[in-house]
Amino acid sequence: MQQKRNIQIIEWEDLDKRKFYSFGVFMTMTIRATVYPATLIRTRLQVQRGKSLYNGTLDAFVKILRAEGIRGLYRGFMVNTFTLISGQAYITTYELVRKYVSNYSASNTLKSLVAGGSASLVAQSITVPIDVVSQQLMMQGQGEHLTRFRFKPKMAVDARKHRVTFGQTRDIIVQIFAADGLRGFYRGYVASLLTYIPNSAVWWPFYHFYAEQLSKLAPSECPHLILQAMAGPLAAATASTVTNPMDVVRARVQVEGRTSVIETFKQLLVEEGFWGMTKGLSARIISSTPTAIVMVVGYETLKKLSLRPELVDSRHW
Repeated sequence: MQQKRNIQIIEWEDLDKRKFYSFGVFMTMTIRATVYPATLIRTRLQVQRGKSLYNGTLDAFVKILRAEGIRGLYRGFMVNTFTLISGQAYITTYELVRKYVSNYSASNTLKSLVAGGSASLVAQSITVPIDVVSQQLMMQGQGEHLTRFRFKPKMAVDARKHRVTFGQTRDIIVQIFAADGLRGFYRGYVASLLTYIPNSAVWWPFYHFYAEQLSKLAPSECPHLILQAMAGPLAAATASTVTNPMDVVRARVQVEGRTSVIETFKQLLVEEGFWGMTKGLSARIISSTPTAIVMVVGYETLKKLSLRPELVDSRHW
């Protein structure tokens, strides 16, 4: 039996799956394009030693824009678009696990926690190899001295103007494989799981919690979508703050080619202290805020648009 809630949750069995997946690809691509510059800035801030290159999020944005232009903020973006696959895998896993857990518990918190963690496990198994390559591409330009792999200057300047993005990507892939073999593409996998499984497991329960609390405070005529759009960033900020130390470790393991999560964590503490654990947090929250708003509005709208026809009039938002 479902818990009585102020905001109705559209569950997996309520959806027209064909519409759900068609609209979902467009939604995921829009979100990634919107927040990618902040993701790139966060990566560079987390990998740099102290403040050797940038003094903060705004400083990094201005310096990258001046030195590398708009294209510099989208280094590695084409490769990163392959995470569309993991995005769809995430959504599907989340909804299916929610449905499965509902057979044993009516607690929305439990369903969200288990489904969020499970979805992240599946998605990260697909995403990590893509992240390893895209993060190396992100570090090119001003941050290339901080990474192990760099573009090889094989062509004259005129010829390089016509060089496609995937030519540069191929350089990086070949270098990673030559240095580390196939294992190199899963460098930081454990650190990613330790970052994103808790992040996802925390985000969903807090999202529903904040949405419920806001619904109690808001006028009854307030559209549910507005409350959900407010709850998303609050949940994202909460989850980002809790998991940021592991995210810093993950970035360093993947970019610098480290093998030990524990040793990387210890070295970070010794060299930069507690504040080293907060590196990139503001950029992460800045990137997660629009991501959360766009994702929540997009996802809840996607589910509404994908409702089976006979259920369309039964949902208030």
